[in-house]
Order: sequence, then structure tokens, then C-alpha cells
Amino acid sequence: MSNASYATAGVDTAAGDLAVSLMKAAVSQTHGPEVLGGFGGFAGLYDVSFLTSYRRPLLATSTDGVGTKVAIAQAIDKHDTIGQDLVGMVVDDIVVVGARPLFMTDYIACGKVVPERIADIVAGIARACSETGTALVGGETAEHPGLLGPDDYDVAGAATGVVEADQVLGAERVVPGDVVVALASSGLHSNGYSLVRHILAQRGIGYTDTSAELGGVVGEVLLTPTRLYTGPLLSVLADPELAGAVHSLSHVTGGGIAANLARVLPLGAWVEVDRSTWSPSPVFRVLSDLAGSSLESSEGTWNLGIGMFAVVAAGSASSVIARLAAEGIPAWVAGRVSTAAHDLSGFEQGAKGVNGGAVRLVGGYAN
Repeated sequence: MSNASYATAGVDTAAGDLAVSLMKAAVSQTHGPEVLGGFGGFAGLYDVSFLTSYRRPLLATSTDGVGTKVAIAQAIDKHDTIGQDLVGMVVDDIVVVGARPLFMTDYIACGKVVPERIADIVAGIARACSETGTALVGGETAEHPGLLGPDDYDVAGAATGVVEADQVLGAERVVPGDVVVALASSGLHSNGYSLVRHILAQRGIGYTDTSAELGGVVGEVLLTPTRLYTGPLLSVLADPELAGAVHSLSHVTGGGIAANLARVLPLGAWVEVDRSTWSPSPVFRVLSDLAGSSLESSEGTWNLGIGMFAVVAAGSASSVIARLAAEGIPAWVAGRVSTAAHDLSGFEQGAKGVNGGAVRLVGGYAN
């Protein structure tokens, strides 16, 4: 009878140690003087002494994953962008309330620890954390043989930020006449990939196939990383000339365009988002054509080119758009807030337990 050991059960602790060693430099680059204790402790330590300068600091927290987009990364063995998707899904929810992210932790579950693969994932997380000013203070890689296949993994993370109580953004700041500014997405971001995978499977298209319509290898196009909005939005919020201009923000993720915007509007307010103000990028058009469906039918699943909304004071809209453009984020006016009597049939009203405003998309998309 052979001796039982962790290795014979499928867990390689030496591989885990090597993965930690390979990711150390990337993670350490996200650390400022606030991070104490260095790398590899049981818990990350973050010095919040600076909060004494706040009048009433509120901590904001968010947690999320990347969903089935990881299946495409696994299929083409490309893992260096999925970490940015994770940071975008988590940290860009923090900035929605006006908070500045402070630190983040990650969790990777896999069937087998391949050190170089884990290091690629974490390097992507670290790069995005650096871009958003977020310290990556800790994480965990867990090997689950028998539960996940050798090449399978999933990623999740959580972040914490801070905002002054009187500077929290939200529906209560929104007033009639406010302008809805749309911020361009980089593509699919990290939502609706179960539908994407279903469409491609139905048409017999592989992730390593080349598509002239998409402009490259299918899997690589689909792995275009999520655009990060935190840095540019914090820049807008900190601009003294734009003080108080932004009233609410909405991160367009699961639930689609109308539902997510409705969450940050007050009860009784409504917006008609004008489709003619933008043209969805080719990835959305190609996938819709492959599915034999219209772009409009996927508005509750894909972002169709809008990754974030900012609801801003009407007089400041052009300045906000210009500032975002200077920060590398294309933005445009997509609608206006109203509370006038209106037939709200066909509108999305609130979402995810929020009894908010009402939104619908109108018109046709620009070519």
C-alpha cells in the first residue's frame, strides 16, 4: 500500500511557492509607504493614518470576478490580460460612489498550479492596480484537483476605498436637466461571455480561428481587456473647476445599459438614451450577425460600447467630456434627465433591488 501525501492527492506546494516567487516583483510595485509588512504575510496591512485628515471618512468595498471570459483565456493559453478585467470589475465599482480605491486582494482557484500561468494572471492584476492607484496587499492561490481540471481556473477579488461622506455620489444628487454622459468601452469588457461562447459554438467558430470581420484571432479579440475608468474619473472629481459637477456614476456591467443607468437615477426621474449618439464597435456587430439577432436584443447583456455613465450638471457636460478625452476616455452626451409626466411603458425601472429611475434606449445606432 502506497503512502498518501498531498502530492499524490494532486496538490503541489512547491509549484505554489514558485508561483509566489514569480509574482512577487509585480505585486510589490503596487505598494506605497502605506503597505506594511511586505509580501507574503497571512494578512495584508495598510496604514490608514491619513484618514484623520478626513472630516467623516466612509469606506467603500466591492467584490467580483471575471465570469466565463476565463474560458477563452484558457482555450488560447493567454493569461496576461484577465487580471486587468478583474481589477476593472472590482475597482471601477468603487469609484462609482466617488471613492478612491486603497487596496485590493485576489483569489485564484485552479485545478493545477502552473507557476508561470499564475504569475501572468497576477502580473495583469498588479499592472491594473498600479494604473488605478490601488495597492495589491494580498491574495490566495488554491489548488483544487478533482474539482477543477488541470488547465481550469477562476479568479475573484475584493477592494476597499474611501470617500468623504459629503462627497458620496448617487441618485440623490441627480436633478432634472442633468446630462447623461456616456464613456466608451474597450469592447465586451467582462459581461455576456456565456452568450458569446454559445454563439461561436453554434457557428462552429474556434477561438484560434482568424476573423477578417473582427480584425484578428477570435480569442485574442475577445480577450481585449476591460477599460479602466478609475484614474480618469478621480481626475475629474478632483478638478476644482469641476467641483460638484458629477452627480452620479454607473458602471455598465451585468444587466446591460438601461438597467445599470436606472440604478443611479432617483425615483420619478427618467432618461431616454439616444442610440444615434454612438456606433457599437465591430465585435458587437459581428456577434449579433452570427447570432442572427439585432444589436437591440443584446442591450440587456452587452455594454454595446458604453462602459460607464456619468450624470452631470448640464452646464459642466462639455468640460467633463473634454477632461475625459484628455485622460484618454472618449465620451459623449447620450441623454438628459427629466421628471416630466411621461408614459414609462417600455422603460427599465430600477434594477438589482434598487427602486430607482426609468431608462429606455431610443432611435437607431449610428453606422
